[in-house]
Amino acid sequence: MVNGTAAGGSYGFGHPFPHAYLNCTRGRVPKKGYIMHIEPGVVEGAKMVLGGATAAGTLGLTAKLAMDTIKENGLASLATRSLISTVVVFGFFQVLPHHPVGISEVHMILGSTIFLLFGRAPAMIGLTVGLLLQGLLFAPTDLPQYGMNLTTLLVPLYVMSLLAARIIPKGMAYKDISYLQALKLSTTFQAGIVGWVAFWAFFGQGFGAESLASVASFGAAYMLVVLLEPLVDLAILAAAKTLHRYKDRGLFTPRLFASV
Repeated sequence: MVNGTAAGGSYGFGHPFPHAYLNCTRGRVPKKGYIMHIEPGVVEGAKMVLGGATAAGTLGLTAKLAMDTIKENGLASLATRSLISTVVVFGFFQVLPHHPVGISEVHMILGSTIFLLFGRAPAMIGLTVGLLLQGLLFAPTDLPQYGMNLTTLLVPLYVMSLLAARIIPKGMAYKDISYLQALKLSTTFQAGIVGWVAFWAFFGQGFGAESLASVASFGAAYMLVVLLEPLVDLAILAAAKTLHRYKDRGLFTPRLFASV
């Protein structure tokens, strides 16, 4: 029983909770309004060191990309886009719906949207700071998992940015991409998240039947996000076309309005 309700029932805020998720997180119920892919209890003890190591690597990569952006667009542009990205990410974390499924929670982070609007480095900085602010302000007990959650978000976004360079021609502005291109970006980002969540789950809990079933249900549920996110991307990019007069103010990535 949790809060007077048996496992698999409602937990005080209307979400059905699978048995497998409770077993993998050892009875911990995710807090409403907080987005954490890796909850306390999934990875414990000395194994958590790996999360810190992977986070250090992703932060180093983010720093390098930030320096590259400063050389290309200037410090003011990077700072402005990173600040806006952080605010947007934090808003997405707190406002957009998310539901527990299997080993984790399914939610729309809109990583491809943030990337297309602000660029690679600002998007990665926004995810880094937004996730940290959420932990500091609302879920301090989740901060030990920060490294794992950060890796789970940043690595897929970086890989998605590499794909974008391959599938979006240099002569095309981001605002003009097609649904198929947006779908490829979203699929790459979301598949990366699912892959990292599966890795942490198996790393922390082993390859038992229950863990396999929980990861499988989580991955299947994310397919809905993969289909919806490109539509959100295109809607926001269509709206961005009306902001063309701001293209030289450093608020958005230069690729949003112009080709390379």
